[in-house]
Amino acid sequence: QVQLVESGGGLVQPGGSLNLSCTASGFTLDYYAIGWFRQVQTKEREGVSCISSTVTSSGGVTYYADSVKGRFTISRDNAKNTVYLQMNNLKPEDTGVYYCVVGIYLKTCTVRDESARGQGTQVTVSS
Repeated sequence: QVQLVESGGGLVQPGGSLNLSCTASGFTLDYYAIGWFRQVQTKEREGVSCISSTVTSSGGVTYYADSVKGRFTISRDNAKNTVYLQMNNLKPEDTGVYYCVVGIYLKTCTVRDESARGQGTQVTVSS
């Protein structure tokens, strides 16, 4: 059974950090590009960061939304079948539900097929 499970969210003060994890089961994550997306009820879904498959792209191509460049870092640990999103210098506008999706368009970091996605983890940035 294909499954993605996110963890690592929580409540943090502005300027703080969180490290989100997305762990896959039922398939080898390394064969797929994957992205982190966030959803706030009042806004459209936003592609936060995406990363290529290291099988198809040895350089590990990454994409970041302008709003998170220099603050967030996406990485993958193929041995753990996990992708991470290290979030530093968090701002209140980073608040939302963060989830990972496998079916993406890497160049634009947008969702192509949402059938393989996790349930999400809540990130709240507030003083």
